[in-house]
Amino acid sequence: MTADVSRDIKKDVNGSLISGVLLSILGVIAIAAPSLSTIFAETWVAVILIFAGFTKLVYATQTRHQGGFIWKLLLSGLYIATGIMLFVYPYTGILTLTLLLGSFLLAEGTFELILAFKLRPQNNWTWILGDGIITLVLGAMIWFQWPFNAPWLLGTLVGVSIVFTGISRVMLALNARSISNPGNEATNAT
Repeated sequence: MTADVSRDIKKDVNGSLISGVLLSILGVIAIAAPSLSTIFAETWVAVILIFAGFTKLVYATQTRHQGGFIWKLLLSGLYIATGIMLFVYPYTGILTLTLLLGSFLLAEGTFELILAFKLRPQNNWTWILGDGIITLVLGAMIWFQWPFNAPWLLGTLVGVSIVFTGISRVMLALNARSISNPGNEATNAT
């Protein structure tokens, strides 16, 4: 039973380590090609909105006898129209998404800071604190730079945020690995 728990812990730690490394790599790619990553993010949001709109349309037709049919149709139309507008007017979409990203990063940074202080008794909690501070700074940069740098700023800042999130996750995974293998440290020390 203990071996199964130990194996599960190692699997979780390795999964966290791998996801942290992948996040870091994806962040570097986003930084290296900021205009491309900005357009990718804007297009991705457009696709999600259109898909969600058609899903809501199907739901509206399936539940048309349960009331609120017109409101469900209007809501699905709003999703679809917003997604199409992002495709037709990508620059306006980038401006809007950049402002939304700034708001998101400010909120994420705040939540990361709260999480860091909740994790304070753990080793390496300062990595989450650093992630929160950097994310807050990135959110503020978007607000102060908007709208002039929106075409490249969105992709760059998302990339930087992803890199630091990846690094913080790698550090936490390495910390968890060292805690779960105290015998290996003693062996390595001798």
